[in-house]
Amino acid sequence: MAAHSQTSHLILSILIALALFRSSQAAGIATYWGQNGNEGSLADACKTGNYQFINIGFLTTFGNGQSPVLNLAGHCNPAAGTCTGISNDIRACQGQGIKVLLSLGGATGSYSLSSADDAKQVANYLWNNYLGGSSGSRPLGDAVLDGIDFDIEAGSGQHWDELAKALSGFSSQRKVYLSAAPQCPIPDAHLDAAIRTGLFDYIWVQFYNNQQCDFRAGVDALVARWNQWAAVPGGQVFLGLPAAEAAAGGGYMPPDVLTSQVLPRIKSSQKYGGVMLWNRFYDQSYSSAIKGSV
Repeated sequence: MAAHSQTSHLILSILIALALFRSSQAAGIATYWGQNGNEGSLADACKTGNYQFINIGFLTTFGNGQSPVLNLAGHCNPAAGTCTGISNDIRACQGQGIKVLLSLGGATGSYSLSSADDAKQVANYLWNNYLGGSSGSRPLGDAVLDGIDFDIEAGSGQHWDELAKALSGFSSQRKVYLSAAPQCPIPDAHLDAAIRTGLFDYIWVQFYNNQQCDFRAGVDALVARWNQWAAVPGGQVFLGLPAAEAAAGGGYMPPDVLTSQVLPRIKSSQKYGGVMLWNRFYDQSYSSAIKGSV
């Protein structure tokens, strides 16, 4: 009986472990929050129940000896210390199982890495001011973010791989999730070397503002490019889309086209992670329309 009991417990443990693994791999919706004061609070975004990942954007200035600058548009003023209250929202989101990351870069800003040492210095800054380290001047307060998102759209592609490696090194103390938001042309002009490290847990590819591979090129061309991205090293790959026509310069895909023509063709990929929507402000109904199909 004892052996039978031990075997039963072992089987149960394996089943639980498998369930947890599948749950950690479950598909979901990611979005970006922070660039419009009229999009509601971070807590409001999480309360919708539509998102599994939220990127707070953006840290627009850093590297090359510059003092880091966090830009949260109309939400608060980090320089005046008025963003520390967001810690309560971050913890509320995390309590719902939502991963909250800080996004680096964006379409505008002043950011670059001048050397491997510069990358390590930026990694140390991020660890101490936003992740599991400590600092007397944490812009978002004492909440510990889940990781760092690379939305690098300017400058060269140099040293982002070294930043990814340095950040990943902190995972021996507390897991640091890494995500990247490359454009759909492959290889990405800025993040190729970083992505090839295989260190990124999530890659939300921007299938917009690039006519050669977004919806304007047709569903077949978009899926063909998706398949190329699904072959890159790393974790899960997400289909990044504008949440409204006004959210991007081109590439908007109606939700019904996504759910009926695109998702059925990409969900079979082992690398499929879900959908990324740009951004929370523009997502008035898109995530609600697709979440049952993601």
